[in-house]
Amino acid sequence: MRRMGVWLWMVVALWALTVLPALAGDQDLLKKARRYFEPLPEKPPALKDNPLTPAKIKLGKMLYFDPRLSASQLISCNTCHNLSLAGVDLQETSTGHMWQRGPRNAPTVLNSVFNTAQFWDGRAKDLEEQAKGPVQASVEMSNTPERVVATLKSIPEYVEMFRKAFPGEKDPVTFDNMAKAIEAFEATLLTPDSPFDRFLKGDTSALTREQKEGLRLFMEKGCANCHNGVNIGGRMYAPFGVVERPGAEVLPPGDKGRFAVTHTASDEYVFKVPSLRNVALTYPYFHSGKVWRLEDAVAIMGTAQLGANLTPEEVKKITAFLHSLTGKQPRIVLPILPPSTDRTPKPVLGKLK
Repeated sequence: MRRMGVWLWMVVALWALTVLPALAGDQDLLKKARRYFEPLPEKPPALKDNPLTPAKIKLGKMLYFDPRLSASQLISCNTCHNLSLAGVDLQETSTGHMWQRGPRNAPTVLNSVFNTAQFWDGRAKDLEEQAKGPVQASVEMSNTPERVVATLKSIPEYVEMFRKAFPGEKDPVTFDNMAKAIEAFEATLLTPDSPFDRFLKGDTSALTREQKEGLRLFMEKGCANCHNGVNIGGRMYAPFGVVERPGAEVLPPGDKGRFAVTHTASDEYVFKVPSLRNVALTYPYFHSGKVWRLEDAVAIMGTAQLGANLTPEEVKKITAFLHSLTGKQPRIVLPILPPSTDRTPKPVLGKLK
């Protein structure tokens, strides 16, 4: 019995010496993390001047997948923001109308409702304004508002869906309402319940030891000064190359970022800080799309933004933490789109006249 008592005492002592400090360390890490980050909510936030209704979300979902919003009737929102691929297209830059290549990498649409603005340069204040841009851009969908409205009005089922989504309006089938419906659907594309979300809610076992060490480095090195909040980014602008500007292969000199919007010299090579949610799935990285490995992106950000030459072990740990930001992907049932009619404009494979 005495031997059993001694053995139990030794087990308890060993537990106290090893487990208790780890638990205390986890609580300290959690407390620090909550100063920077918030868990992603399960439901979308309210939109300004665009109430979310089931009818509007349903219409927006159909429009998101409908290639007839493009002049060629080949390109939909989902083409470049593929919901089967974490809301991106896995291309350096997207392919648009007549096989033209866009100038920048397509950012993910997932959780984008929490961004302070849309596009890499922030030229759209919200998702409604953003939805109008690619439809009209000659390098993307290459259509016109008039042709989009004519297409939608030629399809009776769409006319009825617009009437239900925007009740009380005399002429609900408008280009603005198209954008409002797409915004409503996109606002629902959230990826909650990532391991990091569970950690922030108090489950310290949700992260591995390596991910916890990566989180600590992420905060201590200064990554969290820009990548913070509910979307772990997306809330501010920053120059690419705060300390050391990357080479032209990563930062093309011809793309001056937000400068094209503000025409302010201090905004040269300034870009919106991207969200890091689901970043392990949204390669290639940066606005140029030139970096394919997450580890390489972490190392570049260390030197360019922080002036820190991260060791291979530090890069490995931070990358492990970034993998914990992958949340539950939206489960989308592919919509069956209403058929065109004899009045529907025909596809245009060249330039619109």
